[in-house]
Amino acid sequence: MTDAALASLTHLVLWSAFAVGLLFGAVTQRTGFCTMGAVSDIVAMGDWTRMRQWALAAGVTMLGFAALAWTGTVDPAKTLYASTRWLWLSALSGGAIFGFGMVLASGCASKTLVRVGGGSLKSLVVMIVLGVAGFATLKGITAVLRTATVDRVAVESATQASLPAWAAQLLPVSVPVAALAIGLVLGLALLAFALADREFLGQRNNLLAGFGVGAAVLAMWWVTGHLGHIAEHPQTLEETFLATNSTRAEGLSFVSPIAYSLDWLMFFSDRSKLLSVGIVTVAGVIAGSAVVALAQRSFRWEGFGDTRDLGHHLVGASLMGVGGVTAMGCSIGQGITGISTLSATSFVAVAAMIAGAVAGLKYQMWRVERSL
Repeated sequence: MTDAALASLTHLVLWSAFAVGLLFGAVTQRTGFCTMGAVSDIVAMGDWTRMRQWALAAGVTMLGFAALAWTGTVDPAKTLYASTRWLWLSALSGGAIFGFGMVLASGCASKTLVRVGGGSLKSLVVMIVLGVAGFATLKGITAVLRTATVDRVAVESATQASLPAWAAQLLPVSVPVAALAIGLVLGLALLAFALADREFLGQRNNLLAGFGVGAAVLAMWWVTGHLGHIAEHPQTLEETFLATNSTRAEGLSFVSPIAYSLDWLMFFSDRSKLLSVGIVTVAGVIAGSAVVALAQRSFRWEGFGDTRDLGHHLVGASLMGVGGVTAMGCSIGQGITGISTLSATSFVAVAAMIAGAVAGLKYQMWRVERSL
């Protein structure tokens, strides 16, 4: 591959990732898809509608990834989530911190970007603080704390820390067969749960949310894991995945990408700071949300109500940045993208995020009751 062809393919990968971000931002702005909102609806009102949206998106992604893996389009062992270390404590602590933080910040990392596109200045502040806290946990002061504590606690394995690899050790099946079987069973179960409710099926927005978000996550897997995959880089002669920060196949996620976006903006003149799929996806989500908000005439400038409101959002943003990096993903990055790979760490992170969100909601309800 010539340098010109390599540059052309890199540009194609970046533009494709931007288009995926546009789709995700437009769908979530149009439908109100939100993981934190799904948990909140259940706790406050017993309404499972948005949780069914999430289940539909997760089911679509799980089935789609199983197909991508089975056909060899994407190699699960070469994704960001593949590891021989089951980082259960990092996922548990980081997930709980992130879940609690997204309640204080009025939404997860993806919802924050969508609200920025809709004119929320408070979400812009949350995005910046989240990015700073996230980058500090990637490479700064909280990164030192993370690597010295929770990241040291892990279950080491000779195989991948994933459900298919564990199943293949217990049953007389290969890892690919186990991955396909588990992906089909769990994916279909999630779809059955989501589509079993007639009232849910009667609302087009619900189907758009589930299938739209699921399609966006799958599209990102194809972009990074197939389109941008080079078996032998012409300069390094090593296998690589173009325009990813980890040099591995990366799915749709938002905490680290927001952090890298701030880094790219602040050090733009540094030629070593290159655009990545995560950075352009962040821009795409904001742009897609803005387009829909303007088209629906729902674009509104929004600020903080008072200093207490500001304080809670600052704390929440900080917790999301620290927790999201520690857990290796946000409510989308682990909640839909990660579990589609059947990573054991991802399932722990998702459970911890939900528990953290419930705790955050209980705390908010206690605050309201105390003020009465």
